[in-house]
Amino acid sequence: MRFLTVATAVAMGASALSGCAVLGGGSEPLDTYVLAAPIPLSSGPRRSRAQILVNEPLALKSLDGQNIVIKPAAGSIEFLSGAQWADRLPRVMQARLVEAFQQSGRIGGVGRPGEGLAIDYQIQVEIRSFDVRLDGGDRANVELYVKLLNDRNGVVRRERVFASTVPVAGTGNAAYVAALDNAFARAAAEIVDWTASSI
Repeated sequence: MRFLTVATAVAMGASALSGCAVLGGGSEPLDTYVLAAPIPLSSGPRRSRAQILVNEPLALKSLDGQNIVIKPAAGSIEFLSGAQWADRLPRVMQARLVEAFQQSGRIGGVGRPGEGLAIDYQIQVEIRSFDVRLDGGDRANVELYVKLLNDRNGVVRRERVFASTVPVAGTGNAAYVAALDNAFARAAAEIVDWTASSI
């Protein structure tokens, strides 16, 4: 199994996509991708001492795995042939969101369940879309519904849908994944900035 970051894969120029198909039909090793850590929209002095728990995002079965989703037409779902995420998509996304919060320097502490933080707020994410659309102008589409939950009393402080669409530049698996990576980075950077300004 080959393991590639998005940037490495783009630089290598992965072979052109020969069609979208359900994974598992061949014996060729799969190109394996990870998302890059988003760069926060703004950074600076820590604004809050609050500690945040980033839960593993929720997703429908089609997005709750290693397959990379392609939508050739409205209402149609296929998986990118010859490619996969390095882990289940929700776990990859959770790790990158934690890293983005850490890099921002605007939160007192951030972690995942089981890391022993005294939690003030929870971030709950629902992955509504994370796919490449091919029904006229190839583009990556990401839509995340996010709730900021007060851990002390269970009250939802704020909630919002974060959506991002990025055109696919080039052809092949690497180009599709790079567009998804860019779309996620934009949405995730907005999530960090929104959260930091909400607590």
